[in-house]
Amino acid sequence: MKNLKNLLVPIPIRSLKKSQKPRIEKHLLDLDNDDRFLRFGYHASDDQIKSYVRSLNFDRDDIYGIFNRRLQLIAMAHLAFGEKESRSANQVEFGVSVVKNARGRGYGALMFDRALTHARNKGATQMVIHALSENTAMLKIATNAGAKVERDGGESEAYLYITPANISSHVEEIVDEQFAEFDYNLKLQVKLIGAALEDFRNAL
Repeated sequence: MKNLKNLLVPIPIRSLKKSQKPRIEKHLLDLDNDDRFLRFGYHASDDQIKSYVRSLNFDRDDIYGIFNRRLQLIAMAHLAFGEKESRSANQVEFGVSVVKNARGRGYGALMFDRALTHARNKGATQMVIHALSENTAMLKIATNAGAKVERDGGESEAYLYITPANISSHVEEIVDEQFAEFDYNLKLQVKLIGAALEDFRNAL
């Protein structure tokens, strides 16, 4: 029923800016050891996660998030572009994390689709997903999209060739981004009003 609900109600996926690094860091630090292992391929320590967040390049890459009604970041995706003038300039790498209490709602697949549309519109020709072979959820998302998966023991790499952009893909991204921005601002206003009412009640 949860997945059916997501098909009926659009899930806003918002582009994250540099100013939201604290929320990104909190989201990743809240992952338990098993989830950190699946996301990064190793048991990332708090210091390693903080270093990863500091290294995020918001000018080159794109980071996306899903916020709940309390504006908590419950899912995050990182679409990393290759360096210009390098052999991997037209290649992008995708990684995603979803908090445990938001699993089973298709958020990972939705964020994959959102990132794929953006990569297509930016002219990328191939998406790569590095994942542990035990990360069946991530590999299923990749294979469902048509990616070729190569396994080497405990590690896997999925390769997906990206079709060229068209008017439809550009319009889709504009609409998705505008909807996500509207949703975020609405949730922010509700939160601010709630806080103001709470302060008013406490002052009585």
